[in-house]
Amino acid sequence: MTIENVEDKAAQIRAGTVATPRVRGALDLIAEQWPVLAFVACAVMLGAAHAFETFGKLAPCLLCLKQREVYWVTGTVALVAVLLSRTAWAARVRKPLILLIGLGFLYGAGVATYHAGAEWKWWPGPAACAASGAASASASDLVAMLKGAKIAAPSCDKAVWIFLGLSMAGWNAVISLGLAIASAFAALRAPASPRAA
Repeated sequence: MTIENVEDKAAQIRAGTVATPRVRGALDLIAEQWPVLAFVACAVMLGAAHAFETFGKLAPCLLCLKQREVYWVTGTVALVAVLLSRTAWAARVRKPLILLIGLGFLYGAGVATYHAGAEWKWWPGPAACAASGAASASASDLVAMLKGAKIAAPSCDKAVWIFLGLSMAGWNAVISLGLAIASAFAALRAPASPRAA
């Protein structure tokens, strides 16, 4: 290749007569694979919640369980998006499903914020959550429950774990909001065009 050829090619690129391949960056890959990443995020958050319960002996309150439900539903929508991305409908359903995933994360951020606010006594939590509650169910509690007795759930208005000034609900609010923003970004970002052969 001579200098003249390079100069001609540069002039063609400047004039826009030569198609240049689109450089795919990390953000393009994240947007393209968002349904998979959202599903993994839901699985990680549910795994962390169950680990705190199993290994940390921190029984979930009613609002904690509501936050888990949001991840179960949002993770299911993400899994449907992953499965449909391998079909002929992929282009049609991609954006609506990713926006639905984002709404799920946004709703989860709202539930978590409500829970964190109840813990900080900014507003009252639900009446069902105001019980004195126990940290975990003992064997005698399980026997009593089998006999029809009611076991009080832990209170929603007491943070049982705090890290860097935020409770689990507070951290969940931050993470869920971040996932909602990432979902909006992924939905609005144009999918990368297929590479030319």
